[in-house]
Amino acid sequence: MCGRFVVTNPVAKTKRIVKKAIKVEDTENYNAHPYQQLPVIKKYINGNTLELLSWGIIPSWSKQKDFKPLINARLETIDEKISFKKNIKLNRCVAVADGFYEWKREEKEKTPFYFLRDDKKMIFFAGIFEDNQFCLITEQATRNVNEIHHRQPVILFEKDINNYLNLQIDGSSFLKKINKPKLEFYKISKDVNKPTNNNISLIQKIN
Repeated sequence: MCGRFVVTNPVAKTKRIVKKAIKVEDTENYNAHPYQQLPVIKKYINGNTLELLSWGIIPSWSKQKDFKPLINARLETIDEKISFKKNIKLNRCVAVADGFYEWKREEKEKTPFYFLRDDKKMIFFAGIFEDNQFCLITEQATRNVNEIHHRQPVILFEKDINNYLNLQIDGSSFLKKINKPKLEFYKISKDVNKPTNNNISLIQKIN
């Protein structure tokens, strides 16, 4: 799964690929977490926009007051799940990030790692949305990522964003067949475990 990531200066970094940023500012968020308003790219008839959506979808059919928002959707079953199958057809988005966090479980201890593209370029997470909420799509981890966790977010190359957002193309099939950026990772401080910790030291490598 993916439950925490980093996004800095999203307006400046996406100005070449979006027509307009709506209520998004160039802030630095080193501990983006569920239920926060975070920047995503959406497609409209007159062009792509960058706007803020809340991370975590409460499906419209849910009548439970204590329903926990869904932050991830599995690519393998996204066309079957009632919570997601409509959105992958009609409501696609792309969340932007610098990198993301994952934890390696060893016996009773969990060690945090920071993941980023091996070319250090921006990360584009494939996602879906409903109203003003979104969630990220995940897939089986690649061999090197699997050392830390068995799942990872589906990450697009910039050149694939418009095709993914094109509703004339089958979304899940497209995500399954395209090449994905390679990732690297390293160990970081457990300070990241606390969502209120939010500064650049969280992504500093430790031995």
